[in-house]
Amino acid sequence: MTLNETLNEQLALQSLSLERFREIVGRLFAAGIVLREEDGVEQRLYDDARRIETCLGDYFQLGGFRLEHNLKGEFFRLYAPGAEVPGLPEDGLEPVPGLRARLSPDFVAAALALRFQYQQGLSEGGNRLTDSGEVLTRFEELSATLQTQLKRALPPTNIERQRLLNDLKRHRLIRLAANFSMDDEDALLAIRPTILGIISDDMLEAALESEPLPAGAEGETGQASLQAAAEDEFTAQGMEGNLE
Repeated sequence: MTLNETLNEQLALQSLSLERFREIVGRLFAAGIVLREEDGVEQRLYDDARRIETCLGDYFQLGGFRLEHNLKGEFFRLYAPGAEVPGLPEDGLEPVPGLRARLSPDFVAAALALRFQYQQGLSEGGNRLTDSGEVLTRFEELSATLQTQLKRALPPTNIERQRLLNDLKRHRLIRLAANFSMDDEDALLAIRPTILGIISDDMLEAALESEPLPAGAEGETGQASLQAAAEDEFTAQGMEGNLE
């Protein structure tokens, strides 16, 4: 029996088509994550992925990828070969350079600041922590955390700042209300627990102790090395863009 025949047999047991399997796989390769809470389309993708979790895991494992299922957060996240996954042992595989994500320093810094705020929110609890494990914060607090903890400012223009927020939202690190506005001092954004699978405790600690990464700088010291590490964490998650 061929692999294709075996797969079709397993899909038939769950009344799912090969086309649906391809749709789920395509979403994971493109975005790196399927989060049930995101919207109706992704909710259905997640529910179907749960039904064929074993098939999906075996499929990705053949290529050296690792599919992790967070039951509490109700999401699947895909990691490329050689990626360092917070809280999990190394897979022993060599990283694939062509799969390495390319992130802007602004995105990396914002993700680190969100991770810092998330940890604070967990420690403080109260109204900041939601029943779904999200931590609520304000845009101004994100800006302040960048300044005080990472010695880095937000992008200078509102257009660039909105693009940054859209990227963070697209990769399921934050949730924004439909009427969210950066100009509204009371507007809240929700930091999702998915941030824990991207920014490890060690990476956050290193970021707080390192020197800021100047615009245009490259190398493997200070925050430049964190830039490379973060790119490895986001590998195979559909991220685009060039380093500044």
